[in-house]
This record gives sequence, structure tokens and C-alpha cells, in this order.
Amino acid sequence: MEPLTKPKSFALSVARNLHHRSSSSLKYHLNSKHVLASTAVTSPPAATVSNLLQTTLTGTSRHKLSKSTSQSLTNAISKWIAMDCRPFNVVEDRGLMDAFRIASSDTTYTPPSRGTVLSRINQLYDTEKKSKRDTLAQTKHVALTGDHWTSISNHNYLGVTAHVIDCDWKLKSFALTVLKSVTRHYSDACAKQFLTVADDWGIRENLTTVGTDSARNMVAAARKLPFHHMLCTAHIIQRTITVCHSDSGFADTLTKCRKIVGHFKHSPTNTEELHLQQIAQGQQREQLIQDVSTRWNSSLDMITRLLRNEEAVKTTQAQQKHKLVMLTASEWDKLPKLQNLLEPCKCVTELLGGKAYVSCSVVLPAFCHLHHVMRVSDEDPAYVARFKTAFSKDLAERQADMNGEWLKLASALDPGFKDLKCLSRGEREQVWSSLEKILQEGGFSADTPQPCEEHEPAKKKRILLLGSDSDSEEENHHSNALHRYRAEPSIGMDECPLEWWSAHAGAHAKLQPQYHAKDFSHWLALLCRIKEHL
Repeated sequence: MEPLTKPKSFALSVARNLHHRSSSSLKYHLNSKHVLASTAVTSPPAATVSNLLQTTLTGTSRHKLSKSTSQSLTNAISKWIAMDCRPFNVVEDRGLMDAFRIASSDTTYTPPSRGTVLSRINQLYDTEKKSKRDTLAQTKHVALTGDHWTSISNHNYLGVTAHVIDCDWKLKSFALTVLKSVTRHYSDACAKQFLTVADDWGIRENLTTVGTDSARNMVAAARKLPFHHMLCTAHIIQRTITVCHSDSGFADTLTKCRKIVGHFKHSPTNTEELHLQQIAQGQQREQLIQDVSTRWNSSLDMITRLLRNEEAVKTTQAQQKHKLVMLTASEWDKLPKLQNLLEPCKCVTELLGGKAYVSCSVVLPAFCHLHHVMRVSDEDPAYVARFKTAFSKDLAERQADMNGEWLKLASALDPGFKDLKCLSRGEREQVWSSLEKILQEGGFSADTPQPCEEHEPAKKKRILLLGSDSDSEEENHHSNALHRYRAEPSIGMDECPLEWWSAHAGAHAKLQPQYHAKDFSHWLALLCRIKEHL
């Protein structure tokens, strides 16, 4: 009977262990008798457990964004909507809210309402306007540019931009306002709007120049203003190109090119067939560019793209059934010649449209370069000769309407063009004589704005303003100042004249105010930076 008793006792012992609330005995048994199984199955790596535990704790300890952070985020959203012209209701997008919640790790974050964004944009506008007003108040010379444009809803607007050079020789340009304009009696209304903007910003007394394009209504409005008027040089070049297209033998060729481009751009099927031909010929997939009269250099862009895809265009159109009139072999030969004629104009336009430097001193050298490349040679075909002749004639007529004397002084005071190679030898000496006379007269006239405040005694300023032509010592002093400046090495085209004058302000103290006040600040508005045309 004894063998039967022990198995019963053993069975009861196992049952007790299976139902015990603690797993310590089982864990001890595995660790002592089954080491490999314990390590592989029941004991995950300590690092993994720690990481999972830390992640869980971190995820449950997230807090809501602080009030200051939330306000900063609201300001950033409002600024984004204003700068990128987004609709106010974008803050109601669910996807945007989810993106902000993920980025901020705050699952309760809610974007600001439309009313909050509108109110915050108004606050940002007031703050920015005050900053710009302070900048204008600290500047003695202000120039304006005006751009008249029509919206897609056929409403007319006038945009006004201010340009200044501060006392640190930094060029600053910023928009002042956009006003809705009228079509009736436009010149009177436009002139009144310019004066209203000047009065609202408190710059009427410091305003020297108004720059516009060559449109007749803008020119008529500028004539009614008591400020100097400067035409946009880049716009003048584009108007000249347009005239030359019609006066030379390129008009019909360009018309056919526009129709060919329209044939592909208006049909997705035709465009896809062109892309297949481009790939088959080892070229890059690219769209053709249409010539638009209001888009600067678009004729050159259209021609360049057509020439690059000439074979693909010919092959595609040969496989299609259409009534499109193709370019003849002679017309294809004309396109490279027209391309060579227009490329210098594009280079000058882009140079004059620079945003980081004042480019009025570049005008005369640019015109000189264009006149040089447009000289008729014996190798030119008749249609090329007609284009060059018409271009030079029209550009010279438009150039005559500009204030050439001031442009000459601008080039002379630019260390990159002070050699005045764009002028004849006789004209060069006249420019330096005029500049010396300006220095002898004190540097400022009644209609000339004064430079930024200089740290000089008041008595010295009065002596400078009352400089006498009879003082030979002063005359020699001014003459020596000019000679020292002319002896300076010229700077390269990639260097900024404003930075040069800032670095050499002490060495050429007499000429520095002339450059700052009479030259560049007076002609800041020479170029209308109409970005839509570039």
C-alpha cells in the first residue's frame, strides 16, 4: 500500500503550485532547471523592457502647449496666411490641424479661428507699418515706383513701392500700398493717388523721384507731379523689341511659332506625343513656352525652347493630321539669328532688374553695349540688318527722353564704371567738370535732397553749404578729391558699389554725400521692379 500513497501526495503538491497566486516558484524553477528556456522565452532583454517602459511613460506625460508657445504659433500661422496669400478658412482644414498636433505633440491643440487670424494679421500689419514708417523717417531721400496693373476680374490697381538707402549704405525697398484706380481721367486720379500715398507716409518733403513704365497713362500722370520722373529702362528695351519685330522680317515667323506652341499646349494628347518623341531622341521631357506680349523676354524663351526641340516637333507634327502651317526651312534658319539678337537684351534686362543693388549707373553702359551689338555688319542678312537698324533708331529716340546728364553722373560715381568708356572723350571731361562744379557749390541745391545726418560740427556744415567759387584753396581741395577718386582701381561687375562706398567713406568724404544724395538716392526709382514681367 505504501507505493500508492506517495503518488497521491505528489499530485496534490503539483495542484497546489499550479493554483498559487504567486509565480515566484515557477520562475525559480525555470531559472534553476531550464536556464536556456528562461533566457529565451520568459526574460526579454532588459534594454528592450526599459525602452518600452520609458516610451510609455513619456507618451503619457505630454502636456498642453504653453500660452506663449501657442501665441507664437498663432502669429506664425497668421504671418504665413498673409505672406503666401492663403485663404482664412485654411485654419479650418482637418488635415492642417492633425499636422499641427503631430508637430507640437499636443493632441488637444486647435488652430486659431478665422476671426483670430484676421485680428492677428491686422496687428502684424500695424507693427510692420510702424517699422517701415520709422525707416522712412530716418531717411532723407525717398524714391517711389508705381505699377499699374489689371486683375483677373478686370479691376485696375496701382501699386506703390518705396526705395531708400539708409545711413549704413543698405538698399531697402518695400511696398507701401495697393490702391484701386479708376479708368476715367486716369492721369489726374493717378497723380492724386501718388500724392496721397506720400502724405499718408509723411515722405512728401523727402520724395525726389517717381519711376514708372512707359505706358502713356503713367507718363501723363507723372507729368502732373512735382517730382522728377524716370522711365523704367528695362521696359523701354522691351518696347523697342516689340517695335522691331513688326518692322523686320521676323513678324510672320514669330506668328507661326506661337501657333505651333499653342497646338501642343492646348492639347494634352499632342503634348504627350511630343514628350514621347523627346524621350525617343534622348532629350529631356519639357514643355514648349508661349510668347506673351506682357511677359518680358518670352519671345526669346519661346525661340530657344523650339530650337532645342526642333526635331521632336517636326517628327510629331509629321505623324499627326492637322491643318497647322509649319515653319519652312528658311524660317527655321531665321530663329537662331533672332535668338542671337535678343540674348543681349535679356542679359541687360536681368542686370537692370537686380534687387540687391542700385542699377541706375548701369543704364548708360547697358545702352552703349546694346548699340554696339546692334551695329550692322556686311555679313548680316537683309532682315537682320533691318532689325538692327530699327532697334538702334528706336532705342536712341527713347533714350533722348531720359535725363542723360544725371545718368552720366551716376556712372561716374560708380567705382565700376567711373572710367566712362560708354561716353566719348569730350563727354567724359564734361562729366568730371560738372561734378567738380557741384562740389564747389556746396554739393546741394534747392531741389536736391541731402544725405543722412553726418557727425560734423554745425559750423562746418554751414561752411560747406556756403562754399564759394572764388576760394582757390577750396577749388584745389575739391579737384584733389576727384583725382584721388579717379585714381582708385575699378571694381568688378559682381561687386556692389554701395559696399565699396561704405568701405571707402573716410577716404572720399567729399564725394560720399554726392553719391548718396545726388546720385543713387535721387535715381533709385530709375527701374520699376515689376516682378510680374521678369
